[in-house]
Amino acid sequence: MEWLRGLFVEYSVIQAVVVLSLITAVGLVLGKVKILGISLGVTFVFFVGILGGHFGLAIDPQMLNYAESFGLIIFVYALGLQVGPGFFGSFRKGGMTLNMLALAVVFLGTLMTIVFHFVCGVSLADMTGILSGAVTNTPALGAAQQTLKQLHMEDTDPALGCAVAYPLGVIGVILAIVVVRKLFPCRSMNAGENENKAHAPFIVGFQVCNPGIFGKTVKETALLAYHKFVISRLWRDGKVTIPTSDTVLREGDRLLVITSEADVNKLTMLFGEQEHVDWNKDDIDWNAIDSQLISQRILVTRSEINGKRLGSLRLRNHFGINIT
Repeated sequence: MEWLRGLFVEYSVIQAVVVLSLITAVGLVLGKVKILGISLGVTFVFFVGILGGHFGLAIDPQMLNYAESFGLIIFVYALGLQVGPGFFGSFRKGGMTLNMLALAVVFLGTLMTIVFHFVCGVSLADMTGILSGAVTNTPALGAAQQTLKQLHMEDTDPALGCAVAYPLGVIGVILAIVVVRKLFPCRSMNAGENENKAHAPFIVGFQVCNPGIFGKTVKETALLAYHKFVISRLWRDGKVTIPTSDTVLREGDRLLVITSEADVNKLTMLFGEQEHVDWNKDDIDWNAIDSQLISQRILVTRSEINGKRLGSLRLRNHFGINIT
């Protein structure tokens, strides 16, 4: 058992890797546990780290400094990949308002930090840590620690204040949202359910019998309708294909259309005849083409397409893909 004790107590590179890996693994597992439908996710890793430090679990200070710096770099880089490409594009729709609100939160928190520093007598380093934890801003904590080192104030560490305030920074926001929803309901639950049901995706089949759209492309036909729909499948001459906006509709074509249930009757007038779609008994195997398709999740990182509409990219025509 001595080797096991040494693995967790005696400072070494292996000991640091084991401790950090254990804390991360336990935190990720516990983060998936839901209580009243709420889970803390990756945030639980932070809480496990606090608990481990409380019971005396520690690693070599130099290794800890490296882990903090490297972890912060990876965190900021991953966050930049996720939100960076759409940052400037977000200003076109409400982004300016949201960013101004975020800046207001930062300035208000900074002001409160200074006020509480003078009123309560708490050191500015500790108040900075409390601010970082209250707004769950780990990069701010890293910046504060680096600033203190440059000022040769290594004896003060804001990490403790951050650790104390961080749990309430996470749980407090969740509780605040729950309370606000209870105090200020925007609409009744039944009304919301009925509205969601009316606009939920609805799959319906049509047969092209309207002479007014014979020989017209899918794009031209869509311009004749005031309601949105997507033709996901087309059956013609015994073969199922995926149409594009340039596909020409012919008499007798059978279409599989995705729309809302409220628009079915109006689209029946456009196409000519509605057909009941039965996946098990239908004479057309609409899913036969699925064996030739693949599904992928793609992260948009090209700044050239920020703010552009999906229709303007003509992805179905150029690449034969559908975005769901």
